Amino acid sequence: ACLIFSLQVLAQNGLKSGASAPEFTAKDNSGKSIDLKTILKSHKAVVLFFYRGQWCPYCNKHIKQLQDSLELLTGKGAYVIGVTPETGENINKTIEKTHASFSIIQDKGYKIMKAYDVNYTVDDAMFSKLKGYEVDLEKNNGNKDHVLPVPATYIIDKSGKITYVHFDRDYTKRPSVSTIANALN
Repeated sequence: ACLIFSLQVLAQNGLKSGASAPEFTAKDNSGKSIDLKTILKSHKAVVLFFYRGQWCPYCNKHIKQLQDSLELLTGKGAYVIGVTPETGENINKTIEKTHASFSIIQDKGYKIMKAYDVNYTVDDAMFSKLKGYEVDLEKNNGNKDHVLPVPATYIIDKSGKITYVHFDRDYTKRPSVSTIANALN
């Protein structure tokens, strides 16, 4: 049963382009209520991306790139939202490292991650490996679930449809800001 479970865990495929984006409401790190439907009323698109945590150099690099070129995306009418399983305290560390000024949501209970099919449970070997790098997922996420997202990026258009997907289980691969900007119509 364990083997089947671990295969299922890695079977996350993300949502496909053309699918309806699952709606969500959450509070971001600044206490602002983020409601996908409401944001799409006042913006042309939402760039929704998932990241693992402030301990992940690839996440920090991607967030910094998004921040450095944020005007490129907001200029096209996009609202950027980051989603992470991390605690608010660790989101603040991400902001310190990257100067991110866009909304970042702590996805408690992984509602958003599950809706977008990016959640997976880290196996014991990976958990130990991360601990070896002084990354304590339990402390970082404030629970004992060991759940992380595949670092996916979605663009959601005004009608609530997903128009762009970057989904790669290789956490080192992220879309460039110019790729995202070009995908914004």
